[in-house]
Amino acid sequence: MSKMIKMIIGVILVLVIMFCSINVCQDFGKSLKLDLTNQKLYTLSGGTRAILGKLHQPITVKLFYAETAALKGPDQIRFFNNYYEYVKSLLEEYVSLANGMIHFQVIDPRPYSESEENALQYGLKKFSITEEENFFFGLVVQTQFGVEKVIPFFSPDRQNFLEYDISYLIDTAITRQKSKIGILSSLPVMGDDVSGYMAQMMRMQGQQPTPSWTFVTQLQKQYEVKEIPTEVDEIQDVDILLVIHPKDLPEKTLFAIDQFVLKGGRTIVCVDPHCFADPPDQKAAMLSGTPPPQNSDLNRLFRTWGVEMPANTFAGDRSLALNATLMPNQRPAKLIGFLNLTQQCFSPDTVITAELNQIRLLFPGVLKNVEDSEVTKGERKIERRILLSTTSKGNSWSVSSPYELLVPDPQQLMKKFIDGNEPVIMGSLITGKFKSSFPDGIEVEIVEDNEESSDKSEEENKEKRKTEKITGLTEAKEECVVVIFTDVDFISDLVAYQDTFLGKIIVGDNSALLLNTIDDLRGSSDLISIRSRGSYQRPFVVVDEIEKQAERETSEEEDKINAEIAGFQNELSSIISSAKEGEEEIIGSTILQKKKTIELKIHKAQRELRHVKMKRRERIENLGNLLRNFNMLMTPAIILIIAIVLGVRRSVRKRHYISHASDS
Repeated sequence: MSKMIKMIIGVILVLVIMFCSINVCQDFGKSLKLDLTNQKLYTLSGGTRAILGKLHQPITVKLFYAETAALKGPDQIRFFNNYYEYVKSLLEEYVSLANGMIHFQVIDPRPYSESEENALQYGLKKFSITEEENFFFGLVVQTQFGVEKVIPFFSPDRQNFLEYDISYLIDTAITRQKSKIGILSSLPVMGDDVSGYMAQMMRMQGQQPTPSWTFVTQLQKQYEVKEIPTEVDEIQDVDILLVIHPKDLPEKTLFAIDQFVLKGGRTIVCVDPHCFADPPDQKAAMLSGTPPPQNSDLNRLFRTWGVEMPANTFAGDRSLALNATLMPNQRPAKLIGFLNLTQQCFSPDTVITAELNQIRLLFPGVLKNVEDSEVTKGERKIERRILLSTTSKGNSWSVSSPYELLVPDPQQLMKKFIDGNEPVIMGSLITGKFKSSFPDGIEVEIVEDNEESSDKSEEENKEKRKTEKITGLTEAKEECVVVIFTDVDFISDLVAYQDTFLGKIIVGDNSALLLNTIDDLRGSSDLISIRSRGSYQRPFVVVDEIEKQAERETSEEEDKINAEIAGFQNELSSIISSAKEGEEEIIGSTILQKKKTIELKIHKAQRELRHVKMKRRERIENLGNLLRNFNMLMTPAIILIIAIVLGVRRSVRKRHYISHASDS
């Protein structure tokens, strides 16, 4: 066999070995991943891992992306190519952690194809690029039992919540949908529960049935809403409990709420230091001489959760205060208790508030941490996430008596307020394993109900009453979730809606805040623990800083030139205005001379500006060349270092072998 044939065979064998090695590395290397991004963009959170670990049925995940159509689209469409690669990589991470329970498909829907028809049937959003090409970018999650969950379109403004959105689809697809909401309130938020006949009879008698609050009507369109009485022994058959204005609740009701939370029931609490939706009873006020209080609190339970709401204390912020008219023929004035929260007041790290724009609160309370609580001592791991807050100049303010708020005086209330230096909290999401506010249980009275007791007098019946001790859980066995808002009026028809000839319309995002909270609490505790992700678009910080510095230098030069031009123009104007008759020729020559001087100065300044911009461009290009050369030389440098290390090692071993051989 000739040397040429041996060489050809050798090259072929090397290529075969290299090809096999690449395939083997691709197969085994999929499980070997290292996320070097600053914000761990490709590392799934613990909540998602827990959801994937609980998968008890195989699911199919279909990623629809019109990759071919995107190549034909404008730059705005091509932008999605990078985002698609990020979404695809993240979904592949889901597949790798699902232990074979996720079947992942990437589909490029082409015109008139079955895949395009399926995309439309799933409800994915379609964007026309040409007469035939349509752009799709959405996700479909399917279970073997026919459940389908869809993300119609991956909008870039939701990329911080990409993991949450995907995990939400998987979690809600494989678990029972929580659809029962219980409302426990001291206010008639549910309205009069009367039939059509009874309502007609009330109208005939000149009485109008009290309608339910508008937000309740909204909830009834999506969920099964159940009213919980204010005197209840146990709260059951409810997925989410909504406690609104808990005013003077009996101990057994507080115990029922406490136990509901400890058993893992999701709870939303709206308390208020002064609720305008709870107007005082005029007749009762006249009889007693003092109006009944309009406040509510749940501090008996709050303190166990590590927070409290002080009485007669309100959140304020001058920059958020709205104008209000409280009396007829009164000029609008800024009311420190009427706040218009904007985006800076919402947490960007939770889906509940991340996309809100405007919320109005009416005399909201203040949510403070309990410093002496064992929560702060690290004995229990309870996490609080701020949902609503004032700006950094917000502060709390107080009134000595609630009577000051019967007819609020905007000027007097504004005098009570002093600007602060840190935000005031008005809403929080609290998670953790809570302890009971009633560790020893409660005692309730029990009256024997029999025929003999009904015939006896009241005094004799009192002797028959017994007290019974009721106990329950002293500590939660699983994660508890509670959301607290220190205002009730924000969901009332007074603030959240406006009457028009077309009916009630939504004002701001007040109702959206409540609906977002309920929607978030419908998921599992693993889902709620998922935080927002960082941006997958990594800026060139050094380059940006160079450009900003150069722009600052350019801006200073331009301002200087404009100031000089304005000064020259003012000088010319003064010369013309002070000119006398017969001096026109002298004035004309002066103007021409000044004009030439100005043009020379402008030309010189513009040349300096071009020089600054050229230096900026050179700095950016030099940086780019440095990075390119660094990337190009990195691999050869590493190989060279490895070769030097191996050569030195071989040389040392050779010398050691020679010396050892000579000694022997």
